[in-house]
Amino acid sequence: MFSAMLFAIAIVALLQFALYYLRAMLTGVACQPVSRRVFEAAQVAEPALSGDDFGKLLSLHALTPQLEGGRTNLLPVRCYYATVQKLSRLFGGISPALAEWTQRERLLCARFAAVQIDRRLQCNLAQAAEMNSR
Repeated sequence: MFSAMLFAIAIVALLQFALYYLRAMLTGVACQPVSRRVFEAAQVAEPALSGDDFGKLLSLHALTPQLEGGRTNLLPVRCYYATVQKLSRLFGGISPALAEWTQRERLLCARFAAVQIDRRLQCNLAQAAEMNSR
């Protein structure tokens, strides 16, 4: 019995650490600047970017090829976004503070996706310039 309880506590602590790590990674990347090209391609004004634009940015991310280098996987961010969105639907009407927090988190996910798209575009443009210089 004690070992099962200890195992459950360890799993909960591991999940909590994973969530904090994901949130820190999201925040670190989302704070980086995004070029105007990404917002134009997504047909979104930069100051008007919201969490609702995450779907547009995901589809744009799927359209931008990754020619070389590290893969950018948005699956953890998509899962986090879906979880936050479900929390907003379930409890957003009850708690205005929770609704505001979920809106900020959804915006964070959208900014993260925009930065990833910008990184892909920068990498692809650098590779195209290198190929042209040969």
